[in-house]
Amino acid sequence: MKALKRIGIDAYMLMLIGMVILGLILPARGVAAEGLRGVTFWAVTLLFFLYGAKLDPSSVRAGLLNWRLQGLTFGATYALFPVLGLGLAAVFGGVLGPQLTLGLLFLCVLPSTVQSSIAFTSIAGGNVPAAICAASLSNLVGVVLTPFLVTRLLHQDGVGVSLEAVEKIALQILLPFLVGQLLRRWIGGFVNRHKLLTMVVDRGSILLIVYSAFGAGTVAGIWRAIPASGLVLCFGVVALLLALAMGIMVAAGRLTQLPRPDQAVLFFCGSTKSLASGLPIATAIFPAAMVGATVLPLMIYHMTQLLVCSAIAQRMARTTA
Repeated sequence: MKALKRIGIDAYMLMLIGMVILGLILPARGVAAEGLRGVTFWAVTLLFFLYGAKLDPSSVRAGLLNWRLQGLTFGATYALFPVLGLGLAAVFGGVLGPQLTLGLLFLCVLPSTVQSSIAFTSIAGGNVPAAICAASLSNLVGVVLTPFLVTRLLHQDGVGVSLEAVEKIALQILLPFLVGQLLRRWIGGFVNRHKLLTMVVDRGSILLIVYSAFGAGTVAGIWRAIPASGLVLCFGVVALLLALAMGIMVAAGRLTQLPRPDQAVLFFCGSTKSLASGLPIATAIFPAAMVGATVLPLMIYHMTQLLVCSAIAQRMARTTA
């Protein structure tokens, strides 16, 4: 396990892989599947309530004053990535097939990570308050902007965002976050002192969604419609997307002459994508049988970004020490 940790593979990542495998070979069916969806819904609701209770509005205000960094990060997340996604879909879409291409485009309109990007920025000696602001703003805006971009990018395929999906996103993500912010004065200290609580809810809800999504895909027989060549190519295309995003972030940081701590923020917040936000949004937008295949590129991207960012953050820490 120590050898795996050195390259960025921890117990949580192994559990994610385990949930994928379990969903493929032993999916929940019938009443069990309905019960699982209910538990998952409330777990995600609790997660975003805790996010709201944790987030310090003063950190967001301070970070917003660094408008150049925030603008570059926001532009990378919601402008650069969709352009890259459309380009890769045009080149590889015929081989990937419609389901994985849909997943690739969905991945490209998601917000950046919160915990991971902030943690990696901290390890690398970057501007942590600015990272908190960039990641938080990205996720807050993403609740509204991601469904809108899904509608625009995938309009030609007849994929849209229904009123029911918007209501589900509002009730499951936005409303509990706002309630958490309103109650932060009274419960924020408790939540911040008990970080294990947030971690368990965070990781537990993601594990539940992954198992539910891949299990639903198995029950619907959707995996039989995806050829092995498409899956192999999906890994390659996702790796290429990550490499392009990271390379452009490095170049943008140098060309704009950002201070080194801000370059770390741009790199980690501008090139990562959030599994924690992406999975709930996917379950709200897409039919249950489609979710597994749709989030597969996101799963691959998530695991790859953790491995690569972990190695890069540690390297940056050594060079600034």
